[in-house]
Amino acid sequence: MKERMVIHCESCKGCGYCADNCPKEAIALKGATNKAGYLTPIVDEELCILCGVCYNVCPDYVYEIY
Repeated sequence: MKERMVIHCESCKGCGYCADNCPKEAIALKGATNKAGYLTPIVDEELCILCGVCYNVCPDYVYEIY
């Protein structure tokens, strides 16, 4: 079974830690605005290697990788 990522955009506060720390530059805060008014992340699945850096740096538990 291939690993996959789930993004909980409503939890995002737009801090940008995920995008700033992604080693493949696969994350950008260019998504839709969530209910709290924050830009949400978009992950380029072709660049993403599911390394877990975004999961580890996110203070809001936006990412799940399994």
